[in-house]
Amino acid sequence: MTPQRGVPAPDRVDQLAVYDQPQSAELWWLGVHGGAGESSLAALVPGWPAASHGWPRPPRGAPANVVLTARSSMYGLRSARSAATQWAAGMVPHVKVLGLVIVADAPGRLPRPLREFAQVISGGLPRTWTIPWIESWRVDEPLALSDAPREVRRLIDDLEALTHSGAVGTTNRKEHR
Repeated sequence: MTPQRGVPAPDRVDQLAVYDQPQSAELWWLGVHGGAGESSLAALVPGWPAASHGWPRPPRGAPANVVLTARSSMYGLRSARSAATQWAAGMVPHVKVLGLVIVADAPGRLPRPLREFAQVISGGLPRTWTIPWIESWRVDEPLALSDAPREVRRLIDDLEALTHSGAVGTTNRKEHR
């Protein structure tokens, strides 16, 4: 899945900034709003840094592989929609979006309106993963990948397979867990 012609850009106020990065990375976590989980996910895999809530532009001009992260609240999902629209409108040509990670904003099942909105947003991205509520992240306790819920381990496994197989950006497979 790639950006599309004719997709209107989101309002300027809803666009994420672009940050020049001093180094390249195999993958960047891009939290589309504060508290989206990008730092928690970045702590799990050395070499996959948080992008500081802005589109990363690496120094060598090679496309940056980016995974968007958002909380499952309405605010988080709207922020994810804006970021996906910004990418789809071709405003960040130096980025390959691999997908979206929706991180639970509370324990339990999502209310129907949030589930349905998440499905709509997922339709515009190559992949979507859902991560359950993780209490240790709430209190800023580190979490080792080996102790993470299976959904987190599967996410990391999927992304490692994508980045090492050369298939980054070439599939339209959805992950709904």
